[in-house]
Amino acid sequence: MRLSGKKVIALVDEEFEDLELWYPVYRVREEGAEVHLAGYEKGKTYIGKYGVPALAEYSFEELRSKDYDGILVPGGWAPDKLRRYDKVLELVREMHEAKKPIGQICHAGWVLISAKILEGATVTSTPGIRDDMENAGAIWKDEAVVVDGHIISARRPPDLPPYGLAFCDALAQSKS
Repeated sequence: MRLSGKKVIALVDEEFEDLELWYPVYRVREEGAEVHLAGYEKGKTYIGKYGVPALAEYSFEELRSKDYDGILVPGGWAPDKLRRYDKVLELVREMHEAKKPIGQICHAGWVLISAKILEGATVTSTPGIRDDMENAGAIWKDEAVVVDGHIISARRPPDLPPYGLAFCDALAQSKS
């Protein structure tokens, strides 16, 4: 259990991409990490694009980045909502400044764009937001997974196996 003792935030909001939330959450848990689902409203059940529920165990406001080792941002339409919360952007920026693993897949890049942390970073995303990523200063690659230091990015659900592994590898190598 190489991730025992590690704690990760998984962000949720309405219409998250079901697999892009749950696959990484379970993958990280399988290796021993504790994952806390966080939404705008604690105790609310958010529903994914395909109907899978996710209960927010914490509200964004309750979280402090210093208490966590990494953060997962799912894709789907949730990132367009998540990027509107100042606390989400603050958490992402603080994780970035501390060089803690930030996992983003598909449309999750929108959150990193709004947090203004992509200047000079090499990333991937769904091709649909490639222009957005590049306009934010990122170097975009059409690859299943791109790891640039502590930022781990993937394109879409078929890339989940290598994405999950890359995020777990980064978390295992990070300092607690």
